[in-house]
Amino acid sequence: MLMPTHIVAVGGIVENEQGEILLVKTPLRGWEFPGGQVEVGENLIDALRREILEESGIDTTVSHMIGVYSNTSSYKWFDGITDVPTKLIIDFVCKYAGGELITSEETTATGWVPKDQVLELIAAPAIRTRFQAYLDYKGQVNYMEYVTKPQFEVKLNQQISE
Repeated sequence: MLMPTHIVAVGGIVENEQGEILLVKTPLRGWEFPGGQVEVGENLIDALRREILEESGIDTTVSHMIGVYSNTSSYKWFDGITDVPTKLIIDFVCKYAGGELITSEETTATGWVPKDQVLELIAAPAIRTRFQAYLDYKGQVNYMEYVTKPQFEVKLNQQISE
C-alpha cells in the first residue's frame, strides 16, 4: 500500500495595531499574505511564524485559526514529470509582535496595507478567496475544497461549527 502524500502549508493574515494587513509580493502569484509549507518535524505554529519572518522580517504571535483548505488540483510540477500532491492549507490570524519589513529570496516587496484595500492587490483567485473568508469570519472556521488548475473553482465551502 502506498502512503498518502499531502503538502501541508500554513498562511498568516497578520494584523498590526493600525488594523493594516501584511502583504508580500512573490514572483509567481504577486501580492498575497505570507505563508508556506510545513517542514518535516515542524509544528504548524512554528512553521507559520518562521514563514512570516523569512518572507517579511516580521515577528508575530498566532491568534486563532480561521480556515482549512484543500487544493485537490491534479497537475505536473515544473519538471513536467512529478505529480503535485493535494495541498492542505491552514490559515491563521496573527498579530504583529516586532521586526522591520524586508524582502527575501521568495519576496520582491512587502508592505502594510489597509484592510479595505487588500483585495485590490491580490490577483490569485485562491488567495483572494481565502482573504475574503478572513473578512467574513464570524467565529466559525471555514472549510473549503478548491482546484487551481486548469482554472480556479470552489468544489465545497462550509462553516465548521462546534
